[in-house]
Amino acid sequence: MLFQKYLQCRLRPPTVIGQFHTLFFGSVRMFFLGVLGFAVYGNEALHFSCDPDRRELNLYCYNQFRPITPQVFWALQLVTVLVPGAVFHLYAACKNIDQEEILERPIYTVFYIISVLLRIILEVIAFWLQSHLFGFQVHPLYMCDASALEKTFNVTKCMVPEHFEKTIFLSAMYTFTVITILLCIAEIFEILCRRLGYLNNQ
Repeated sequence: MLFQKYLQCRLRPPTVIGQFHTLFFGSVRMFFLGVLGFAVYGNEALHFSCDPDRRELNLYCYNQFRPITPQVFWALQLVTVLVPGAVFHLYAACKNIDQEEILERPIYTVFYIISVLLRIILEVIAFWLQSHLFGFQVHPLYMCDASALEKTFNVTKCMVPEHFEKTIFLSAMYTFTVITILLCIAEIFEILCRRLGYLNNQ
Protein backbone atom coordinates (compact mmCIF):
# COMPACT_ATOMS: atom_id res chain seq x y z
CA MET A 1 0.00 0.00 0.00
CA LEU A 2 2.82 2.37 0.90
CA PHE A 3 4.69 1.42 -2.27
CA GLN A 4 1.56 2.01 -4.38
CA LYS A 5 1.06 5.41 -2.75
CA TYR A 6 4.72 6.24 -3.40
CA LEU A 7 4.42 5.34 -7.07
CA GLN A 8 1.34 7.54 -7.45
CA CYS A 9 3.18 10.48 -5.88
CA ARG A 10 6.35 9.85 -7.86
CA LEU A 11 4.55 9.64 -11.18
CA ARG A 12 2.38 12.69 -10.57
CA PRO A 13 4.22 15.73 -9.22
CA PRO A 14 1.94 18.50 -7.87
CA THR A 15 2.73 20.92 -10.72
CA VAL A 16 2.16 20.81 -14.48
CA ILE A 17 5.81 21.66 -15.14
CA GLY A 18 6.86 18.98 -12.66
CA GLN A 19 4.82 16.40 -14.56
CA PHE A 20 6.38 17.51 -17.85
CA HIS A 21 9.82 17.34 -16.21
CA THR A 22 9.13 13.75 -15.12
CA LEU A 23 8.08 12.85 -18.66
CA PHE A 24 11.12 14.61 -20.14
CA PHE A 25 13.47 13.13 -17.55
CA GLY A 26 12.02 9.65 -17.63
CA SER A 27 11.52 9.09 -21.33
CA VAL A 28 13.61 11.36 -23.55
CA ARG A 29 16.74 11.72 -21.44
CA MET A 30 16.98 8.10 -20.33
CA PHE A 31 16.16 6.79 -23.83
CA PHE A 32 18.81 9.08 -25.32
CA LEU A 33 21.42 7.90 -22.82
CA GLY A 34 20.47 4.23 -22.81
CA VAL A 35 20.10 3.67 -26.55
CA LEU A 36 22.16 6.31 -28.33
CA GLY A 37 24.77 6.55 -25.58
CA PHE A 38 25.60 2.88 -25.93
CA ALA A 39 25.70 3.17 -29.73
CA VAL A 40 28.15 6.10 -29.61
CA TYR A 41 30.35 5.13 -26.63
CA GLY A 42 29.79 1.37 -26.32
CA ASN A 43 32.94 0.18 -28.14
CA GLU A 44 35.11 3.26 -27.65
CA ALA A 45 37.81 1.46 -25.65
CA LEU A 46 38.15 -1.26 -28.32
CA HIS A 47 38.68 1.24 -31.15
CA PHE A 48 40.91 3.65 -29.22
CA SER A 49 44.37 3.15 -30.71
CA CYS A 50 47.78 4.73 -30.15
CA ASP A 51 51.10 4.77 -31.96
CA PRO A 52 52.62 2.18 -31.57
CA ASP A 53 49.45 0.08 -31.50
CA ARG A 54 50.13 -2.05 -28.43
CA ARG A 55 47.41 -3.32 -26.12
CA GLU A 56 48.98 -2.15 -22.85
CA LEU A 57 49.68 1.28 -24.31
CA ASN A 58 46.14 1.61 -25.66
CA LEU A 59 44.64 0.66 -22.28
CA TYR A 60 46.97 2.99 -20.36
CA CYS A 61 46.23 5.97 -22.60
CA TYR A 62 42.50 5.25 -22.72
CA ASN A 63 42.35 5.29 -18.90
CA GLN A 64 44.19 8.59 -19.01
CA PHE A 65 41.83 9.92 -21.68
CA ARG A 66 38.70 8.70 -19.84
CA PRO A 67 39.14 8.71 -16.02
CA ILE A 68 35.45 7.78 -15.95
CA THR A 69 33.41 6.60 -18.92
CA PRO A 70 30.69 9.05 -20.03
CA GLN A 71 27.93 6.42 -19.74
CA VAL A 72 28.79 5.77 -16.08
CA PHE A 73 29.03 9.50 -15.32
CA TRP A 74 25.65 10.30 -16.88
CA ALA A 75 23.98 7.29 -15.25
CA LEU A 76 25.27 8.47 -11.86
CA GLN A 77 24.03 11.98 -12.68
CA LEU A 78 20.52 10.72 -13.47
CA VAL A 79 20.33 8.61 -10.31
CA THR A 80 21.71 11.39 -8.10
CA VAL A 81 19.30 14.00 -9.46
CA LEU A 82 16.39 11.63 -8.81
CA VAL A 83 17.24 11.27 -5.10
CA PRO A 84 15.77 14.58 -3.70
CA GLY A 85 12.42 14.04 -5.43
CA ALA A 86 12.34 10.37 -4.46
CA VAL A 87 13.01 11.20 -0.80
CA PHE A 88 10.27 13.85 -0.75
CA HIS A 89 7.68 11.57 -2.37
CA LEU A 90 8.60 8.73 -0.03
CA TYR A 91 8.03 11.13 2.88
CA ALA A 92 4.71 12.18 1.33
CA ALA A 93 3.69 8.53 0.97
CA CYS A 94 4.55 7.79 4.61
CA LYS A 95 2.49 10.80 5.77
CA ASN A 96 -0.37 10.08 3.32
CA ILE A 97 0.01 13.53 1.78
CA ASP A 98 -1.89 14.00 -1.48
CA GLN A 99 -0.90 16.32 -4.32
CA GLU A 100 -3.16 19.22 -3.30
CA GLU A 101 -1.89 19.21 0.27
CA ILE A 102 1.65 19.80 -0.97
CA LEU A 103 0.56 23.16 -2.37
CA GLU A 104 -1.93 24.02 0.36
CA ARG A 105 0.18 23.47 3.46
CA PRO A 106 3.22 25.78 3.79
CA ILE A 107 5.52 23.22 5.41
CA TYR A 108 4.99 20.71 2.57
CA THR A 109 5.39 23.46 -0.02
CA VAL A 110 8.73 24.46 1.52
CA PHE A 111 9.94 20.85 1.61
CA TYR A 112 8.97 20.37 -2.03
CA ILE A 113 10.72 23.59 -3.11
CA ILE A 114 13.85 22.45 -1.22
CA SER A 115 13.80 19.16 -3.15
CA VAL A 116 13.57 21.08 -6.44
CA LEU A 117 16.41 23.41 -5.39
CA LEU A 118 18.55 20.38 -4.55
CA ARG A 119 17.88 19.03 -8.05
CA ILE A 120 19.07 22.33 -9.51
CA ILE A 121 22.24 22.28 -7.39
CA LEU A 122 23.01 18.69 -8.37
CA GLU A 123 22.48 19.46 -12.06
CA VAL A 124 24.79 22.50 -11.85
CA ILE A 125 27.47 20.39 -10.14
CA ALA A 126 27.06 17.69 -12.80
CA PHE A 127 27.39 20.34 -15.56
CA TRP A 128 30.60 21.64 -13.98
CA LEU A 129 32.06 18.15 -13.54
CA GLN A 130 31.14 17.18 -17.09
CA SER A 131 32.87 20.27 -18.49
CA HIS A 132 36.05 19.43 -16.54
CA LEU A 133 36.03 15.71 -17.35
CA PHE A 134 34.99 15.77 -21.01
CA GLY A 135 35.20 19.39 -22.15
CA PHE A 136 32.85 20.70 -24.84
CA GLN A 137 34.46 19.09 -27.88
CA VAL A 138 36.04 15.72 -28.61
CA HIS A 139 39.21 16.08 -30.68
CA PRO A 140 40.30 13.40 -33.18
CA LEU A 141 43.79 13.15 -31.64
CA TYR A 142 44.76 12.76 -28.00
CA MET A 143 48.34 13.31 -26.85
CA CYS A 144 49.06 10.71 -24.18
CA ASP A 145 51.89 11.00 -21.69
CA ALA A 146 52.93 7.36 -21.43
CA SER A 147 56.38 7.91 -19.93
CA ALA A 148 55.27 6.26 -16.68
CA LEU A 149 54.49 3.09 -18.62
CA GLU A 150 57.74 2.93 -20.56
CA LYS A 151 60.43 5.57 -21.09
CA THR A 152 60.62 4.93 -24.84
CA PHE A 153 56.96 5.94 -25.30
CA ASN A 154 57.16 9.44 -23.79
CA VAL A 155 54.29 11.39 -25.46
CA THR A 156 52.37 9.38 -28.03
CA LYS A 157 49.49 10.19 -30.36
CA CYS A 158 46.19 8.34 -29.98
CA MET A 159 43.24 8.24 -32.35
CA VAL A 160 39.81 8.93 -30.85
CA PRO A 161 37.14 7.01 -32.79
CA GLU A 162 33.98 8.77 -34.01
CA HIS A 163 35.01 12.07 -32.42
CA PHE A 164 32.40 14.12 -34.32
CA GLU A 165 29.51 11.92 -33.16
CA LYS A 166 30.80 12.16 -29.60
CA THR A 167 30.93 15.95 -29.82
CA ILE A 168 27.27 16.04 -30.94
CA PHE A 169 26.24 13.64 -28.17
CA LEU A 170 28.20 15.66 -25.61
CA SER A 171 26.44 18.85 -26.70
CA ALA A 172 23.07 17.09 -26.41
CA MET A 173 23.81 16.01 -22.82
CA TYR A 174 24.78 19.59 -21.91
CA THR A 175 21.52 20.74 -23.48
CA PHE A 176 19.50 18.20 -21.48
CA THR A 177 21.12 19.43 -18.26
CA VAL A 178 20.33 23.07 -19.07
CA ILE A 179 16.73 22.21 -20.00
CA THR A 180 16.30 20.31 -16.74
CA ILE A 181 17.63 23.26 -14.73
CA LEU A 182 15.26 25.65 -16.54
CA LEU A 183 12.31 23.31 -15.92
CA CYS A 184 13.15 23.15 -12.21
CA ILE A 185 13.33 26.95 -12.00
CA ALA A 186 10.02 27.24 -13.86
CA GLU A 187 8.49 24.69 -11.50
CA ILE A 188 9.46 26.80 -8.47
CA PHE A 189 7.75 29.82 -10.03
CA GLU A 190 4.65 27.73 -10.74
CA ILE A 191 4.58 26.52 -7.12
CA LEU A 192 4.88 30.09 -5.81
CA CYS A 193 2.17 31.38 -8.17
CA ARG A 194 -0.23 28.59 -7.27
CA ARG A 195 0.51 29.08 -3.59
CA LEU A 196 -0.29 32.79 -3.87
CA GLY A 197 -3.48 31.96 -5.77
CA TYR A 198 -4.51 29.54 -3.02
CA LEU A 199 -3.90 32.20 -0.34
CA ASN A 200 -5.86 34.81 -2.29
CA ASN A 201 -8.84 32.47 -2.62
CA GLN A 202 -9.04 31.87 1.12
